[in-house]
Amino acid sequence: MAVPEPTLDALHIAAKAAATRQAENIAAVDVADRLGITDAFFFASAPTERQVKSIIDEIEDQLREQLQLKPSRREGESENRWVLLDYGHFVVHVQHDEERENYALDRLWSDAPQIDLPETD
Repeated sequence: MAVPEPTLDALHIAAKAAATRQAENIAAVDVADRLGITDAFFFASAPTERQVKSIIDEIEDQLREQLQLKPSRREGESENRWVLLDYGHFVVHVQHDEERENYALDRLWSDAPQIDLPETD
């Protein structure tokens, strides 16, 4: 696996933060060998736009508090159907359940190595 330890730490924090806001289908994949522009993608989803916003805000807050990380870009916030936080070495995608199903990023990256995340139940 090509994902560096600091990125793994950040993904674990993101997973825990998302879980505190009842995110669903939390996952992360190692895309470093396939993309070259980032090491990992983090995915989570929620049934409402309000919950998508809550999850994304919590992830951003926890990464800032614990690791002093700020995203270089934040996109999709106007509708909160698919919000993206770009941290350079990893990208956070929080999607409304319908977008998660329609765009099927999990299937698109199904051949990429899965990253073990902490239990979030």
